Parts: sequence; structure tokens; C-alpha cells
Amino acid sequence: MLPPLPSLQAFEAIARRRSFALAAAELHLTPSAVSHQVARLEDFLGVKLFERSSRGVKLSPAGEAYLLRVAGALGAIGTATDDLRQGVRNTLYVHASPSFASLWLMPRIGQFAQAHPGVSLFLSASHLHSDFELGQVDIDIRYGVPAWPQLVVKPVFREPIMPLASAAFIERHQIRTPADLLQVPLIQSTVGVVQWADWFATFTELKKPERFALRFDRAMMALDAAVQGLGVALESTVIGSSYLESGRLMRVFDPAWHIPVQGHFVVYPERHGYRSEVAQFLEWLNTQVGEP
Repeated sequence: MLPPLPSLQAFEAIARRRSFALAAAELHLTPSAVSHQVARLEDFLGVKLFERSSRGVKLSPAGEAYLLRVAGALGAIGTATDDLRQGVRNTLYVHASPSFASLWLMPRIGQFAQAHPGVSLFLSASHLHSDFELGQVDIDIRYGVPAWPQLVVKPVFREPIMPLASAAFIERHQIRTPADLLQVPLIQSTVGVVQWADWFATFTELKKPERFALRFDRAMMALDAAVQGLGVALESTVIGSSYLESGRLMRVFDPAWHIPVQGHFVVYPERHGYRSEVAQFLEWLNTQVGEP
């Protein structure tokens, strides 16, 4: 059984606006009508979705969990409806990790648009993995250790991970050997598949660094910090290719001193692979991965 759609819309609007009055204005209803819809939904579910107090309204723990699933489903319905009403066909929804989307995919996405003008591409980016059950995303490009059962998982490329810094920083600190790294600020990318301890253990017998000047949870921020001369970043030369090509960053040591990893993966349910738009994007992606 499905709850009434007006009740779901009222719940989502109140949760987003944190106000019955603002939700009512958005939905062109009275506050009383919105409150009635929420009460109807709570009766249907058998749980309280909101906690009301003199300071306002907030989601209950059950409401928080429900919103994570319902908001995406309502968004998918709204997007599909808008596409159909506006005559949009052949839509492809791609989600990607933020650094991959910004630094690698966006500089190339124009080529896909030119090669496939009939595909209406919607690209989003977040560190959260897509929930395919919500029906919002066709393809998810994820970063991490692959552990996604019941989904098709394909590696995008093998990427070298190695120390990167600005030329001015390297020269100013006279970095010539791995031991020199222990005398300069090191930048840590906390979500990286390869960490500084891995690199030191692979190429040196030195004790791994215990402290870091800066820590980030996104590769693009770590790379930008290195460009600003704030330290040495341990990052992918593929994701950071634009920094290297422009001269904003350079490899600190010989290119052989890298750890190769496969950290980015195309993920999708098997049924999605039969869509022509998905097949076209995957074929295009395969032609791109040979580039730096």
C-alpha cells in the first residue's frame, strides 16, 4: 500500500522548510490543511514524523529516515513529469563523486554532448552513493573500494598516486629525497584509497608521518591547497591532470615512484545497461579513459 501523495508532499515540504506555515504557502494550502495531511500520514505509518516545540518543528528520528527515501522518490516523479510535459526524451541521469565530476568529467562532457546531441544529460555530484531503488539515476561513478553487490561494477581507469606540489614549493624547500618530505607540510586526503603511510611504506624505510598540515575530504581541495603552496599532496595524476598540464603542480619525484590504483568505478543495475542512452555513455567513456 502507498500513502496518499498529498500527504507525502506535505511531509516533504514541512521537512524541507522546517515550518508548517511556509510549507502551506508553498503548496497553496492552509496551515490547518497541511497539518491534517501530516496527521493522516502519521496515522497511516503508525509513527510520529515530527517533534513540535515552542522553538518550532523538527523531524523525529523516524521522520529523518523516511525523508531520505521519500524525498528522492518525489524528486524522481517530479523530474519525470517535467521531462514528459516539456517533451524531453532520451534523458540520461549520471551521478559522480565530486572530484571526478569536476576535474575529469566536466572538461570532457562537451565531447559527449557533441557526439550524442539527442541525449539530454543530467549530471549531479555528491560524496553519497546513489540509491538506484529511487529511480533517479541511471549510472553512478563511485570512488572507493568496490563492494556493491547485485550491481554491475566496471573500473574506469588505473591511476597513479604520487606526491604533487607546486614548482615554487619544491624549490623553496629543496625537496630532493623522500626524507625531505618529513620536513615540510604534508596534505592528507582523508578519503583517498592510498594514504601517505602506504606511499612511505612502498618507497622508503622511513617512519610514516604522524601529523599533517592540512586534511581534506575531497581531492580537488587537496590539489588546490598544493597549488597555493600549502604543502605536498598525495593525489592521482589522472584526476589532477589539468594541474600538471598547466604547470600549477608537478610530480615531486620520478614518475615511477607512484602507487597504481583503481579507485573509480562505473556502477549501475544490470537492467539499466539495456537503455541505449546508458550504452552510448559507457561507450563514450571507454574512448576517453585512454587520455591523461
